[in-house]
Amino acid sequence: MNLILRIIVNALALAAAVWFLPGMEIAGCDAFAASLGDTGSTVVAYLVIGALFGVVNALVRPLVELVALPLTCLTLGLFAVVINALMLLLTAWVSQFTPITLSFDGFLTALFAAIIVAIVSAVLGWVMPDRRAERSRED
Repeated sequence: MNLILRIIVNALALAAAVWFLPGMEIAGCDAFAASLGDTGSTVVAYLVIGALFGVVNALVRPLVELVALPLTCLTLGLFAVVINALMLLLTAWVSQFTPITLSFDGFLTALFAAIIVAIVSAVLGWVMPDRRAERSRED
């Protein structure tokens, strides 16, 4: 259940970034639009890109953060925003090999998208109940 909630949070954060930034786009496949309708294909596209972004963050991000740790410390943590933008760009590159694509106009758009995604994810994570805290209270 926690995995599904994280995918939904990622999808909503990416939707907010697409809504705010004209240089960012998530495009679905015509086959999805024909079978699911426009709204259904849009929802599936955002969920797939949200899941792909979650996989990139889970597999690649820890290694990048470890390598960039001196630079992150030197910039007092501000380089983490650049790492987030790079993860979004990597997700866009990986999505080129799927029917659903994420695209950016440039690095600056990805940087602003990383800021928006981080803010929306933090707010949604704050609003959603924490299952681990509920389980520890029950024990």
